[in-house]
Amino acid sequence: MAFHSFNGRFVAGVALTGFMLAAAGCQSSDNGILGFGKKDATPPPPPDPKVLSSQLQAYCPKVTLRDGTAFFNTYAKSGPKPKKKPDVAAEEAAQPAVDAAGVDQPDDSAKIIYQASITDVTRDCSRANGSLSMKIAVAGKVVPGPMFTPGTITMPIRIAVMHGTEVLYSQLHSYQVQVTDPSSATQFVFTDSSVVVPEPTAKDYQAYAGYDEGAPKVATDKPRKKKAAATN
Repeated sequence: MAFHSFNGRFVAGVALTGFMLAAAGCQSSDNGILGFGKKDATPPPPPDPKVLSSQLQAYCPKVTLRDGTAFFNTYAKSGPKPKKKPDVAAEEAAQPAVDAAGVDQPDDSAKIIYQASITDVTRDCSRANGSLSMKIAVAGKVVPGPMFTPGTITMPIRIAVMHGTEVLYSQLHSYQVQVTDPSSATQFVFTDSSVVVPEPTAKDYQAYAGYDEGAPKVATDKPRKKKAAATN
C-alpha cells in the first residue's frame, strides 16, 4: 500500500508540474504573438535642440562693397582751356555729332596724383534698448601716382545699412590720409562707430561700404538783398 500511495502522489505531482509548464508556455506564446505586457526596448527620439537667445542675438549684418566703389583716384587739375573764336565755335557746332562710343577716350592715367583702394571690410555688433549698434571698419591703401605731391588726400567713404529697399542708415565721411612717401603705399583704416539701426527681427539686413564721389552738395540759402523801396 505504501508503494501505491507514493506512486499516486508522484503521479499527482507530475500532473501538476505539467499543467504549470503548459500554462507558462501558453502565456509565453501569447506574449510573443499579441505582445500583451511586452515592454518596448526602443529608446525615445532625442528632443529637438533648443535655440538659445544668444544664438539669435549673434546675427551681425554682413558688409559688402558695391561694384565700382572699391577704388578712388585723385587727378591733377588741368589748366584753363583757351577760348575759341566765335567763327571756329560756330563751325564745330554745325558739324554732325559723332558717336562717343566710337571715339577713343583720353588717357588720364598720367594725371593721377593718388590711387586709393579698399582691400578689406569688417564689422562688430551690439544690442541695447531695441537697437542694433554697429562698428564698420574699412581697410585700404593709397598709392602715389605720376603727379604725386606729398600732402593730405581726402577720400569720400560712405557707410550704409539697408533693409530691402529701405535705407536704415547712410552717412558720407570725408576721411583724410597723410601721404608723404612716394615710393610705397600708405595703409589706412577707417571706422564708423555711429551706425545705429532698429534691432532686426530676421537675418535680412545688408551693410555697404565704399567710395562715393557722387554725393549731392548741401545747398546753402544765401540771404537775398532787399530791393530799395521806390521813392516817388
